[in-house]
Amino acid sequence: MLRVEETFSIQRPPQVVFDYVVQADNLADWQTSKTFAEQITEGPPRLGTRIRERTKVPGRKEWEQIVEFAEFERPRLLGTHIVEGTTPIDGRWTFEPDGDGTRAHFEAWGDLHGPQRLLQPLLKLAIARQFKNYHRNLRHNLEAR
Repeated sequence: MLRVEETFSIQRPPQVVFDYVVQADNLADWQTSKTFAEQITEGPPRLGTRIRERTKVPGRKEWEQIVEFAEFERPRLLGTHIVEGTTPIDGRWTFEPDGDGTRAHFEAWGDLHGPQRLLQPLLKLAIARQFKNYHRNLRHNLEAR
């Protein structure tokens, strides 16, 4: 099983962080490998909301996946599950008050199969680095507001 974790701080309240993260329109602004993202479930983001997204990282073809909000407790918990896609990696963010800001914890996990399983050590490093950059972008975008 592949597992990645990271804890980081953002100088904005948890509800502001949470609300930014769950908006599909913001996804490509902080997860910069996303070339497209749209919410395909009607209504405001909630448990069960699905987002279609396309991802392009250097050295790979662009791919599409459908992500579902599998855990949704505003403003403290967001869990995502890939319901359609090639890389079965799920994720969870928790957001806790930390003074005037937020202490965020992220974890991602998944069972890799076939060639991905053989590349698991390299994929783990790449995914950890990718999310560290995403979270740096998230912090920058929110603190610049």
